[in-house]
Amino acid sequence: MRNTTPATGTLSAQQQAILPIAAFAAAGDIGKLNTALNRGLDTGLTISDAREVLVQLYAYAGFPRSLNALTELMKVVQERKQRGIQDALGREPGHAIPKGDALRAAGTANQTRLVGQPVQGPIFEFAPAIGEYLQAHLFGAIFERDNLDWQSRELATVAMLSALPGAEAQLQSHMGMSLNTGLTAQLLLLAVEVLGEQVGTDSGRRAREALTKTLAQHHQEQS
Repeated sequence: MRNTTPATGTLSAQQQAILPIAAFAAAGDIGKLNTALNRGLDTGLTISDAREVLVQLYAYAGFPRSLNALTELMKVVQERKQRGIQDALGREPGHAIPKGDALRAAGTANQTRLVGQPVQGPIFEFAPAIGEYLQAHLFGAIFERDNLDWQSRELATVAMLSALPGAEAQLQSHMGMSLNTGLTAQLLLLAVEVLGEQVGTDSGRRAREALTKTLAQHHQEQS
């Protein structure tokens, strides 16, 4: 199932827990990541959920921070086992991930659905390889993995980008993609509040500004 927003109109405890995990992992703050991972697992986040977020991190903050964060997750899980805590493993992807041309085709379809229209522009004409990597790697290989729903993946992405100064344009883009997964403005505002309270004022400010600009743009397009 791609979208799993609770019927209560709020983010689940697990979705809220993803936000600081993703942000601290992107920032490379391993000490705070350790705390966020423990809290997330305590809320019922599965090992698979946390692992998927930290694998996805490579597309936004690079392999070094993704690998460091995954190493910390392994450490946390092992320490919790030693304390007698058995965390749920969670699910693996429910279908085989396409390969080759089929993977890029799937990624292109996923990208179009998330953005709301086909993606094109001068940067992709100037550097066609970056468009291919986005479609095959990010929107293909990662977003085809259905053991973490798209709303949670976009919440993780928003959190990651909020922790990265200079990524404001991409943060705004992913606020729009979050809306296209079915997350409402109210739910995204809650995510912004969680980032401000649990991650830091800078992260919360960047996320709030991106959401404000995105909602204004959507209002302008609809008027």
